[in-house]
Amino acid sequence: MHSTVPSFVRRFAAAFACALSLAACQTLEVKRETLDKTAAVAKGPESAPFRSITGFSSALRCMDHLMIDYGVRDVTMLVEELADATKKINAGTRDMLITAMSDMTKRSRAVRLVAYGKDSTNVISFLQSAQRQSAYDVIPQFDIKGSITQWDENLIRDQKDLGVSLRPFVNLGISRDAASSILALDLSVLRTDDLSLLPGVTSRNSVVILRHGKGFDGDAAYHKFGISYAMNFSQSEGQSQALRGLVELAVIELMGKLTRTPYWSCLGADASANEEIRQEMADWYYAMASTPRELISYFQYQMRRRGFYQGPVDGAFNPAIDEAIANYRAALGLSREAVIDQGFFQSFLLADHAKIPRPAQPAVATLPAQPPASGPQGAPPAAAAPAGGPLRLTVASANNQTRFAPGEPFSLVVRPSEDAYVWCYLQDEKAKITRFYPNRFAKDPLVLAAQPLTLPGPMRFQLAMNAKGLKETVSCFATRRDVSTALPGAMVGTDFEPLVVGSIDQIRTAFAQAAGGAVAEETFHVQAK
Repeated sequence: MHSTVPSFVRRFAAAFACALSLAACQTLEVKRETLDKTAAVAKGPESAPFRSITGFSSALRCMDHLMIDYGVRDVTMLVEELADATKKINAGTRDMLITAMSDMTKRSRAVRLVAYGKDSTNVISFLQSAQRQSAYDVIPQFDIKGSITQWDENLIRDQKDLGVSLRPFVNLGISRDAASSILALDLSVLRTDDLSLLPGVTSRNSVVILRHGKGFDGDAAYHKFGISYAMNFSQSEGQSQALRGLVELAVIELMGKLTRTPYWSCLGADASANEEIRQEMADWYYAMASTPRELISYFQYQMRRRGFYQGPVDGAFNPAIDEAIANYRAALGLSREAVIDQGFFQSFLLADHAKIPRPAQPAVATLPAQPPASGPQGAPPAAAAPAGGPLRLTVASANNQTRFAPGEPFSLVVRPSEDAYVWCYLQDEKAKITRFYPNRFAKDPLVLAAQPLTLPGPMRFQLAMNAKGLKETVSCFATRRDVSTALPGAMVGTDFEPLVVGSIDQIRTAFAQAAGGAVAEETFHVQAK
């Protein structure tokens, strides 16, 4: 049987197959050349450490555990629309940031993020109104601003085309190309009280995006702390997936800088050999040392969390914090002296704190005796607890009032019978339970017997009878030592946000277990007139 295809067509098909083979070989050369050139642009003159990644999800989980270790909590942030200044990237950048922040706080619940507004006028209106609301709508502390600032397309490009048409028998072609582009994202954190920039709390990162073949596959190369992170993606993901990686990297960096936690460890960077990290630690130290109270408070809080110190977090030196610092320095292999110098600060950030055992007893601060404070509106002073007697706690309104009109604000005075660590919760008319002390405005739960706590006092939130006039309950718990690290995460949660607990009984049980049974409790019922 004879073929119906003319012989010249068969000869042409063979020639075309050969041409396709040559084109494919040439395409591989183009790809390698493009990759080499882009690598030179991305890495610079020295070869950087290389890591293949599918995203920064593991680094986000690492940051979650890191914030638990460093006791980061009650950080409230507002995130505005993150614009595309290039007008070329069609992606939900803010939604990516919200997702990354959620993944980073699954266990720690360290950050409460509020998404709001598209312009500065909306944000300012929100911040002003938040200060007039109830305890559930308090003003966030920080605002995240930023945008996609750069999209340089086809910085390096090479393309090879081959096409053959011989109608009606042949109409074939091939197009292979390789190109690289750069995408950049800039984010900063501002204070909400005056919208001023927080110095140093910024993220400026870029990614080199490589497309090769027919555009069905590509690579993204991130560069941070001397490490090149390479990610592969398909045509369906492309620049949006590369942007998601940038957003996740930015969230890790911003939160690390804001909370003074060693975020670089979650990115696999070797701080001891990296000049950029050492410089950043030095910047943190000198910024905090310029306000000594901030530096002292930082270590009072950290030493108390790690069981080396028991006393106030007030930014003032005392013999107990001196002893705690000396003991921790010795545990880190440093000289045993009560000095918070740059060497100790850096050693502290680089340490594996899980390997440092807690002392048998913390250094306990002996607070100076003060005259007893009078009760609300001239009431007799609270009686001091007898030596060795049980810890007691009183909670009353500032004017001894217990019934309030719907929407009427009120203040509470909380007084322990001795210096104690106090936590207060509100169970609202819907049975939702919220922690409102300690909070973002007053992080230290220590309350002195001689200086009763007034809530809200100067703190920027409000306690008020609900609009329906339904009964609410305030429950406060006091312990002789700080049990923050022993409480389950569900009992801590985020301030002014409903906890995932079913009842006050669960909280009571958690405090009793954390404190070994030595807990004082007092309840105040908010009732309608």
